[in-house]
Amino acid sequence: MDPLVAVILVGVPLAWLVAFAAYAYLDAPNHGMDRRKWALIAFFVPLFGFFAYVFERGERDYDPSEDPYAPGSDARTAGLAVHERRRGEKRLGPAGTEAADGDEDGADGDDEWNDPDGIEIDDDRDR
Repeated sequence: MDPLVAVILVGVPLAWLVAFAAYAYLDAPNHGMDRRKWALIAFFVPLFGFFAYVFERGERDYDPSEDPYAPGSDARTAGLAVHERRRGEKRLGPAGTEAADGDEDGADGDDEWNDPDGIEIDDDRDR
C-alpha cells in the first residue's frame, strides 16, 4: 500500500477523533462535566460519542448583567437597543422609506392603514 494512501485512510480519521476528543476535553468543564470521561467517549466511540457529548452538555446560564441588549434602567439600552455606530442615522419607515419625524398619522392626517376603495370604517361605532 502506498504510504500516502495509508496516511489518508488512517491519519485523517484519527486526526478527526483527536480533534473531537480535544474539544470535549477543553469544553466539558465549562458545562460542569467530567472532562476525561467525555474525551474518552468522544475518542473511542467514533462520531456518535462526540455528538452524544454535544447533546448531553447543559446549556450555559444566561447572565443579564453581561448582555448589552438586556432591558435595564437606561432607556437608551432598554429593549431594542441601537448599536453605537447606528446612533446618528435617520430612522427608516415602512419599506425602507424615511420615517416621518413626529407625525404618526401621515402627512394628510388619514388613518395609518390604507383601506381599499369602497370600504368605509366607522370610527364612532359602539363597542
